[in-house]
Amino acid sequence: MIQVTQVKRGMIIKIEDEPYSVLEVTHITPGNWRGMVVMKVRNLTTGLSKEIRFRSTDRVEEAEVEEVEMEYIYFSDGKYYFMNLDNYEQISLDEEIIGDRAKLLTPNIRVKVQYFEDKPFGIILPKTVVLKVIETQAYIKDATAQAQTKPAVLETGYKCRVPPFIEVGDLIKIDTETGEYLERA
Repeated sequence: MIQVTQVKRGMIIKIEDEPYSVLEVTHITPGNWRGMVVMKVRNLTTGLSKEIRFRSTDRVEEAEVEEVEMEYIYFSDGKYYFMNLDNYEQISLDEEIIGDRAKLLTPNIRVKVQYFEDKPFGIILPKTVVLKVIETQAYIKDATAQAQTKPAVLETGYKCRVPPFIEVGDLIKIDTETGEYLERA
């Protein structure tokens, strides 16, 4: 059992013996009231999402999750296909399970697929991914004295903000947790 204040996005918790994936966690401390934690969670068995409020002193049970290292192969018909590196078995995950992280997937990237009771329900990306810039604005030297960023579109269709010196064709590192530019690769 862990305190609800220690729950983070992406964790799997049990509520009334049902497994839930934590989508969002918000700590609220309104004026002279007691603090509370509001969580948006998705039931792993039904796929339904809901919002739950806890007192900051409440505890929840963390579900036991198995992580298996796999390699992303391809996308087809709304499913992402992954291959187990130990036994070469392939599994598929629906588009809605992967969510926004799909824009950071490139073929042959190694990820950890999460299993709860032998059923895959999500992935953990590596800390950083290297992607190629396919579209961005031209660099205007000495345009301003302040640090600025410009929009860029990467090879997977992911959009982020990059420093002005990044050009089309550059390889850049992206932090998978925040989705922000880190450095040139």
